[in-house]
Amino acid sequence: MRENIPVIRLRTDTDRLVTRDGVVLCFFMRRSHSEVASTVWRALQTYLRAVPPTALSWYGSDDGDTLPLDDKGWEVIRKQMLERPGGIARIVELEEDASAVGGYHFEYYGRNLAEPMFSHDEDSTTGVLFTLPTEYLLEQGPARVCALALELARELPFSFGYASLAFVAPHGLWYAARRELNGLLARYLGFDLYNLGDTSRAIGTRARGAYWLTFLGQPLLGQLGGIEGLRDKLSFSEVSLQPLEGERLLISLGEWPDAIDTSKEVYLPQYRALAHLLEPFLYEERTGWFSQDKENMRRWLRRLCQ
Repeated sequence: MRENIPVIRLRTDTDRLVTRDGVVLCFFMRRSHSEVASTVWRALQTYLRAVPPTALSWYGSDDGDTLPLDDKGWEVIRKQMLERPGGIARIVELEEDASAVGGYHFEYYGRNLAEPMFSHDEDSTTGVLFTLPTEYLLEQGPARVCALALELARELPFSFGYASLAFVAPHGLWYAARRELNGLLARYLGFDLYNLGDTSRAIGTRARGAYWLTFLGQPLLGQLGGIEGLRDKLSFSEVSLQPLEGERLLISLGEWPDAIDTSKEVYLPQYRALAHLLEPFLYEERTGWFSQDKENMRRWLRRLCQ
């Protein structure tokens, strides 16, 4: 329900906003950048039509600067995504605000899986994510966010994807406020904490968890028993299963995303049921953010399986 969604603003000692509440829409594809660049570009246009005109105003340049996303900047991004298919990896980061975390972001990690460093790594993927501020969800309603997620999904040859409430913090900026964040992670089990670069390098065709909207592609959907098998195992009134083209599936766990606030009595059996089904197929994080304590990361990914 909308009233159960908390307002979160985490700041550094210098009062810079580094983490806020929002919604993340994320997809992983076991494809090279050259195979999916045009579809990701179309998905980005879909996102831009759905958000305010100035939602994305800055981009990260190749030399590390953050530059205005004006007409010249958009031409740079277009060429970067569509006219430079070679290389080992393609990273694109577009932001709402250059000085603090805003609610709108686009991140893309496109990899060339034929390159020697990726060709023998079955766990590398190309990943893309879009974020929305919680205000967008509250004003537009969950049906609009679900429709946007579906429209994006139809463009992308995903193996796994999801839409969820999230601690919005691009490039791992949440790390600057990790002390405050640790308590929030333990309290709000329905909030995602993401790092697209790290996860896309390790997830392969596996799952990341059970979410408000969970998108299953192949081979994961087949490994879970297909659509009919999941229909029997997720027979809750709140759950809907929507088959998608290409033997894919959207599982919706309710009308609204839920923060799953452990300080209150929460009974959401559909989340735990899906989490248990996905548990044998969850990936293992290998790099970055929580990798200093991999058991901590492992427990967090399985937080709904308890």
